[in-house]
Amino acid sequence: MIRLFSVLLIILFAFLFILASWSRKTPNNLGLRDDRLSDCPTKDNCVCTQASIERYRVETIPSNDSLDVVMMDLSNLIESMSGGKVIEINDNYVRAEFTTRIFRFVDDLECFYDKEYGVIHLRSASRVGYFDLNTNRNRVEELRIKFLAKRK
Repeated sequence: MIRLFSVLLIILFAFLFILASWSRKTPNNLGLRDDRLSDCPTKDNCVCTQASIERYRVETIPSNDSLDVVMMDLSNLIESMSGGKVIEINDNYVRAEFTTRIFRFVDDLECFYDKEYGVIHLRSASRVGYFDLNTNRNRVEELRIKFLAKRK
């Protein structure tokens, strides 16, 4: 019985190691295309303000601040969040990665400031798996709350 448990444990950790390795590869669907973030795939580990499917949609963040202020605030807030690291800032676009503590899985967060409409669009997605226990939705909501709190 102990031997079976040991074998199952080794298989589980090998599987998690493989998943963690896959999560290190940057997806090719990141970035803006025609002022839009990529849509969410039909997996429950992604949320986006521009999602075509309602259940993956989240609210935008309203803002009429200058581009510099918005980009600085988003960057600082992301860096202050657990596991967050800003990877790219390009004009009105921020890309960040969030790495989980234990298994080192990587999620991608993208922010796009549409100054014309006074909103920040967001997309947060896990690189592997199908479910995330609302981690990405909670992350986006945490960022939204913190960003709006700075404006009060």
